[in-house]
Amino acid sequence: MPLQASEFILNEDGSIYHLNLRPEHLADTVITVGDPDRVDMLTKHFDEVEFSIKKREFHTQTGTYRGKRITVISTGIGTDNIDIVFNELDALVNIDFEKKEVKKQLKSLDIIRIGTTGSIQADIPIDSFLLSEKAIGFDGLLHFYQSEKFLDSAFSEAFIKHMDWFNKKANPYVVENSKSLQQKLDSEAIFKGITATNIGFYGPQGRSLRLGLQDDKMNAKLANFKYLDQKITNLEMETSGIYGMSKLLGHNAVSMNVILANRATGEFSAAPQKTMEKLIGYCLDKLTS
Repeated sequence: MPLQASEFILNEDGSIYHLNLRPEHLADTVITVGDPDRVDMLTKHFDEVEFSIKKREFHTQTGTYRGKRITVISTGIGTDNIDIVFNELDALVNIDFEKKEVKKQLKSLDIIRIGTTGSIQADIPIDSFLLSEKAIGFDGLLHFYQSEKFLDSAFSEAFIKHMDWFNKKANPYVVENSKSLQQKLDSEAIFKGITATNIGFYGPQGRSLRLGLQDDKMNAKLANFKYLDQKITNLEMETSGIYGMSKLLGHNAVSMNVILANRATGEFSAAPQKTMEKLIGYCLDKLTS
């Protein structure tokens, strides 16, 4: 049965509603970035760019690097945007745009987030790189889907107890990355850890400028939490949504992070752009090696 027009929304040119992309515009390997300006930082290294489009915060370019076809897309900030981007990326490969039906044979994309983050562990220094083995999401996005089968409920229950989690906040959920992509992107130069995905940059990450916090000891408790020798290493705003939506839709995902801030030591990178350029070069080389 065809999908209803109110659910599967296309623009007049036949492109998917928010991203303004048609199926032929998308490569099987996708790099996501938060900042639309970071798309150009990546594609300036490409051999060629075959397609480019912008709509709202979603800036997409597809081209080739060392002969490998790659799409780079900006998501903006937050897991609410991840919900939009990942549903529409999946639609581009797994829905027949003519028949408006889900295809019988489904395709898996390889999706790599290249983003920024802040460490909450003193021994993970600024300007280092961290690969997220798991993410714990405070955003609640995955609870709107049938996601229980792959969530680590024992981990999240231990976390809720340790944190004395305020019951008016969304229940945290824990989800793994793609081990095949981790193997491809990993090296001795990379820290590995568990990323906490927050729903904001200030209060939800324990920052206070003028407003009081519901739990002013949150970051200290996050840093001290351990479950089966696993500890939370860093804070950002997209990874749990990326991992969760990828698991739900059958795609592979890994999150690669530049440590720009260390919340434990109070430091911030003196050269964030230069460090991001290094991670971009590292990831492109790993993807094509």
